[in-house]
Amino acid sequence: MPKIDVNKVAEILKRNELDPALLRTIVEEMNLLVQPEVDEEKPPAQKKQFVILISDPDKRLPEGNDFAGWVLQVPENESVMTTQERIFKAVYEFNTTKKGRLMPAKTVGEALEHVPAKHFKEAGVFVKTKNAVLMLKTDNEIPTDEAKGKDARRGRME
Repeated sequence: MPKIDVNKVAEILKRNELDPALLRTIVEEMNLLVQPEVDEEKPPAQKKQFVILISDPDKRLPEGNDFAGWVLQVPENESVMTTQERIFKAVYEFNTTKKGRLMPAKTVGEALEHVPAKHFKEAGVFVKTKNAVLMLKTDNEIPTDEAKGKDARRGRME
């Protein structure tokens, strides 16, 4: 159904010599109908903190090997130590659904990749990267010697 401006409708009714009192009533009623409804105030957005969950199945983290992980967010006022519990809760919930019974998530990687966001949202965890990303190690220092800096930019080690 095509939409028409209230003012154009009022002009059409005026041209057809409609009673001014009736015309005013009709226009006021139409204006009330086209006014946007006032939405209730939304609560402020919940602040979240980032968490990186690293996959270390062989307990190799201190050895300096390549690692893969996922970037997640949890509420700022909650402990990051509860992140895995939140993931497990979401996966348990998903695995009870019809889709979850057909193809249950058995690992954290499968869960983060395949479980719908609504299950994680209910558990209070927000997945930012569905696929694992590589983690790089840094000593958190910038070389100050000009020669070291040039060699570092070229990819050479001393």
